[in-house]
Amino acid sequence: MKITLDLSLYPLSDEYRKEILEFIQQIKKHPSLKLETNGMSTQIFGEYADVMGMLTAEMEPWMEQHKGMFVMKITAGERTKENLSGDFK
Repeated sequence: MKITLDLSLYPLSDEYRKEILEFIQQIKKHPSLKLETNGMSTQIFGEYADVMGMLTAEMEPWMEQHKGMFVMKITAGERTKENLSGDFK
């Protein structure tokens, strides 16, 4: 099943921009996932197992080395701009 994950990372440090960009680079190493980023969050599109596997692989090491929080929203389906109806564009 395809899903969309909306992920926001809020590092609790003065280096927050660097930490966010480094985390996004780690996500990009997962070739089965598609990403869209903006100033508020990163949308991740892919198969449920692939997205959850990426979260397991990337979040735990980040949390062991940094302080901060993640905020996530998950929905079924691939909610890319291309897949939205005309009402939402």
